[in-house]
Amino acid sequence: MQDKIPFCEAADPFVRQPDLTLPAGATDCHAHVFGPQSCYDYTPNRSYTPPDAPAGAYRHLHQQLGIERGVLVQPSVYGTDNSLQADTLNYLNGLNKGHQSKQYKGVAVVDADVSEQELDLLSESGHCGVRMNLLFKGGIEWPDVARLADRLAERQWHLQFLVDVSEFGDFEHKVRELPVPVVVDHMGHMDCRKGIENPGFQSLLHLMQEGLAWVKLSGAYRITAEQLTPYNDVTPFAQALIEANSEQCVWGSDWPHPHFSIPMPNDGDLLDLLALWAPDEAIRHKILVANPARLYGFD
Repeated sequence: MQDKIPFCEAADPFVRQPDLTLPAGATDCHAHVFGPQSCYDYTPNRSYTPPDAPAGAYRHLHQQLGIERGVLVQPSVYGTDNSLQADTLNYLNGLNKGHQSKQYKGVAVVDADVSEQELDLLSESGHCGVRMNLLFKGGIEWPDVARLADRLAERQWHLQFLVDVSEFGDFEHKVRELPVPVVVDHMGHMDCRKGIENPGFQSLLHLMQEGLAWVKLSGAYRITAEQLTPYNDVTPFAQALIEANSEQCVWGSDWPHPHFSIPMPNDGDLLDLLALWAPDEAIRHKILVANPARLYGFD
């Protein structure tokens, strides 16, 4: 079984400095760290095996891009073992002792019956949300999501969803019932060829317009039908999300871009897409600084 798990390509280590000049406090709201495998075991039933992408490479990425704050998201290959991410957050925040608050936050993956003690420990390392994978059938059932959301609400945490909004027909209705902020990965993770008028994408826009959902402007290469940046077919989707509610959008690199099949993009090119999607500097400031501060509690 192990030999059938595909290996993913490593991220481009030669990060190009973007043409876009970033404001102070710019935040990367979606990235991952991996390895070393000798210290942090992957779950046996994973769908891919990534190369190592350690904290040092993550810091180098941000230094090259001009990013000052970050949010790490627990990848599926570790299941509900958040130890690598917690260790990384403790390390990164330890490097920023001059700041009164943590400059790196995390989004964990937990079981529906996770203990309060474990949530306490995650909170201490900088976690402030939980990610749910609704993209693949057979995952967590919605009643478990709702039950966990009630507990997270008491902590003022949020729920983040990896979901194809074109395939989850009652997503809008279910989100309206949740007592916590809801964040949607990768612009709804819907194939762009389905079009902006797709009912699922329109439902996402409705939720944003009412302030009931946040969206990560990330993973353009996951939804495009094109091979190379600037992924022109993604631009109308990103612009529609920003137009729906620019105060509910955040940006993420999705570094190191695990488990996808088109040519590996350079992160400088990916960041420059934001200038195309949001030409107005004031709106970009919201997306990069003000909105992440509000969602994740950055000071």
